[in-house]
Amino acid sequence: MAPSTPLLTVRGSEGLYMVNGPPHFTESTVFPRESGKNCKVYTFSKDGTLFAWGNGEKVNIISVINKGLLHSFDLPKAVCLEFSPKNTVLATWQPYTNTIANKLHLQKINDFVLSPGPQPYKVAVYVPGSKGAPSFVRLYQYPNFAGPHAALANKSFFKADKVTMLWNKKATAVLVIASTDVDKTGASYYGEQTLHYIATNGESAVVQLPKNGPIYDVVWNSSSTEFCAVYGFMPAKATIFNLRCDPVFDFGTGPRNAAYYSPHGHILVLAGFGNLRGQMEVWDVKNYKLISKPVASDSTYFAWCPDGEHILTATCAPRLRVNNGYKIWHYTGSILHKYDVPSNAELWQVSWQPFLDGVFPAKTITYQAVPSEVPSEEPKVATAYRPPALRNKPITNSKLHEEEPPQNMKSQSGNDKPLSKTALKNQRKHEAKKAAKQEARSDKSPDLAPTPAPQSTPRNTISQSISGDPEIDKKIKNLKKKLKAIEQLKEQAATGKQLEKNQLEKIQKETALLQELEDLELGI
Repeated sequence: MAPSTPLLTVRGSEGLYMVNGPPHFTESTVFPRESGKNCKVYTFSKDGTLFAWGNGEKVNIISVINKGLLHSFDLPKAVCLEFSPKNTVLATWQPYTNTIANKLHLQKINDFVLSPGPQPYKVAVYVPGSKGAPSFVRLYQYPNFAGPHAALANKSFFKADKVTMLWNKKATAVLVIASTDVDKTGASYYGEQTLHYIATNGESAVVQLPKNGPIYDVVWNSSSTEFCAVYGFMPAKATIFNLRCDPVFDFGTGPRNAAYYSPHGHILVLAGFGNLRGQMEVWDVKNYKLISKPVASDSTYFAWCPDGEHILTATCAPRLRVNNGYKIWHYTGSILHKYDVPSNAELWQVSWQPFLDGVFPAKTITYQAVPSEVPSEEPKVATAYRPPALRNKPITNSKLHEEEPPQNMKSQSGNDKPLSKTALKNQRKHEAKKAAKQEARSDKSPDLAPTPAPQSTPRNTISQSISGDPEIDKKIKNLKKKLKAIEQLKEQAATGKQLEKNQLEKIQKETALLQELEDLELGI
């Protein structure tokens, strides 16, 4: 029997209630609507079979499957609820005493993060540097805290006033975003950030980010074998890295500051929320193909549905107190359901019912937008200001930033040796210049006649790039020689010189040679 679609829980000034997931979107009878504004907290169990909420008087627990009340507790001031992994204990936030079972003796611990998943449990701890000593993060496995060799791994670094530590799903590695409050170089008002990788087997590395600027977001794939970083001054870059911290795929630059992997890890959403316009890029990360580019303006919340097909975006108070509501999308960009809160009400929280891994199998990715009865919303495009002196003149294609296109970063030479830093930099520059030239040609105003190129200008004028592979470099050099010879033959023919048969055959091969050169320089 196929599992039911996840429920959607909604909390706001209209009360607490549940909505059936796609395709129905009707109010669910699993949970009778709790009216009033006193509901401050709710939570599901990890498998989604139990639901608990506090209404300002009691904390109640119901069975989602049987739709019956299981327990009720007189806890009017509970503001945080959490089920244990086996659904046997409900923890509420209020003062209580427990016996200390174990203790990690380490001075000046500033932060710690427990690993997800089952035993053996691990913990990452952060100790800030002082008096010229570096900061460090250490990984431990519970309960082995004592002794000089108890730590599984250690990574020390300077330039860290605070850190964010992110475990992967299998608890085999941690990503550490180290941040300083002030950038002493003066490059950024928001301080300086670096990204570090620490594995439980003792390996560690600094993740080299090709573009300077802040690190907006870092997320692990559910497979725990790769991660995506969004970084750099706007327009920001996004790159997927493997466990060797080598770049695998570069998504180029764009207006984004967040990344979200689907539960199955086969789709990645890059989004620009907050002070950006809500543009999303939905990518098939198995084939590195763009699926859709929907826009969710004014969104303050994003969540993947456990089925790996649907997306939830919402505008909630107190972040934004106007235009509150939520939308449910298919990853192909179609809006399947939309709810706008009345102008005199607010939406505070909305979330999916969780399910255990494996309940929803991964489906084949489709690129065709699914049908929907909800009309699509065309984003409002702001018109750029033009001074009065330029308003009667043709619009030229000018950009404040030169955007870089996506590109595969995997080595194409048959081995796993990554390209050098210099080679990657040159390759990115070449791709950005080529994309800009193509865009400029396509965006020329139709009422302006294009200026014909001089006959002596070769069609294959491409900036010199270094592939990092001597064999490929040699092929590129030979192709350029052949193309140069063809240009010379064409110039001779233009002056009236009679060419021989083999010379004419060379000219006929120009298109194929240009394509071969382009493929080599693109790394195809």
